[in-house]
Amino acid sequence: MTEKLLQISDLVVRYGGKRSGKTVIENVSLDLAPGETVSLVGESGSGKTTIGRAILGLAPVTGGTISFRGQEISNIPRARRRQIARDIQVIFQDPYSSLNPSMTVESILVEPLRAAGVTEGRARVRELLDAVGLPADAWSRYPREFSGGQRQRIAIARALALNPSVIVCDEPTSALDVTTQARVLELLSDLQKDTGVAYLFISHDLGVVHSISDRIAVLQGGRIVELGDAHQVATNPQHPYTHRLQMSAPVADPPRQRARRAARLRALHDEAAKPPEGVELGA
Repeated sequence: MTEKLLQISDLVVRYGGKRSGKTVIENVSLDLAPGETVSLVGESGSGKTTIGRAILGLAPVTGGTISFRGQEISNIPRARRRQIARDIQVIFQDPYSSLNPSMTVESILVEPLRAAGVTEGRARVRELLDAVGLPADAWSRYPREFSGGQRQRIAIARALALNPSVIVCDEPTSALDVTTQARVLELLSDLQKDTGVAYLFISHDLGVVHSISDRIAVLQGGRIVELGDAHQVATNPQHPYTHRLQMSAPVADPPRQRARRAARLRALHDEAAKPPEGVELGA
């Protein structure tokens, strides 16, 4: 049986009071194995980022549990959360706002190391810069001196600094152009092969997650409506909502995009026109 590194069971996240509050996540269950990539996909407001925030201790867990290596980490004390942070890191969406503009790259990368009591800061910085494909002299420069894709590489290096077991990737490519997206995804894939890190990858784009995922969970209104093998979910979805996400995913060839959407709409129409099971036409 495959070890479960991270396990979410019947997760509920609710903001506000019982009567006037809003349930954002309702009874979500999901697990992540070592070295695996599971993607959470859905439109804005579907709850995918809230799940990531709950794992990181940034959103309240109203019900259910989140466990890491068999130990529950839901609503744990701050001191315990700092210990868990060594194993669970995050890459945020915006490479422009996630890095402190007043800090050099070295300071940005050394900060988590110092917090964890690691002393070999400068040597580790060089290793991290090399791992993410940045030049050796990048350590002395500021975030403003880098492109969006390079800034995201710095953010990835920071997430890798403490050799975590899990990285929550919260829309890490959505602020980048298509070419840079592909390069960052390739980098994440290569780093996973080298380190064995597991990714919880959050995105609104089925096309993006298809290439990097082992499994895909599709969220709608705070619930998982489809979960399965990445290729199966991305190319032959079973839930109508996943069909809509598939049709809305951009492709580089506009005629192909139109043909794909037309074919999917015909398939949905044909499915809707089928008589219920056990009912004969003309009966």
